[in-house]
Amino acid sequence: MIKYLVVAAALAVVPAPASADAISDAALASHNVARAQYGARPLVWNPALLPATQTWANQCRFQHSQPNGAYGENLYASTKVADDATIVRDAVKAWMDEARYYDYNNPGFSGATGHFTQVVWKSTTNLAVAVGSCPAGTIFSRAAKFVVARYTPPGNWLGQFPQNVGRPV
Repeated sequence: MIKYLVVAAALAVVPAPASADAISDAALASHNVARAQYGARPLVWNPALLPATQTWANQCRFQHSQPNGAYGENLYASTKVADDATIVRDAVKAWMDEARYYDYNNPGFSGATGHFTQVVWKSTTNLAVAVGSCPAGTIFSRAAKFVVARYTPPGNWLGQFPQNVGRPV
């Protein structure tokens, strides 16, 4: 019995690996709460987008891929020590923090608000999010988490901002 307790105690301190479900749950919940505040319908998870999204996140290069209109893409990196689901929620919060800079009197694309407008883009319906664990010296001088979010259909199309970026409700 004591041997069993020692083994059980040793297993209890081993951290669980990040769960794809935890990431998708955090991504969908945080996106959909934000989208609801701007009159956009909830996104659904797109498992077909995930493999390439994860591959890009694992490369640990903080730059956009070349989607050629196939999907929208938001990026985020952090040196915060936290589980992947928390990092995903932090990413969505950072993207939504751009909302304060959006000019509803002159709707359109801006580098200061492009992440926000993609999150709340009304005609976007699908999402996949991946988190890469990046060693020191890749994105930052310290180890980091790299979040890549991909959206279909993509947002941020010129001329379509008034009908796709709602005012906060």
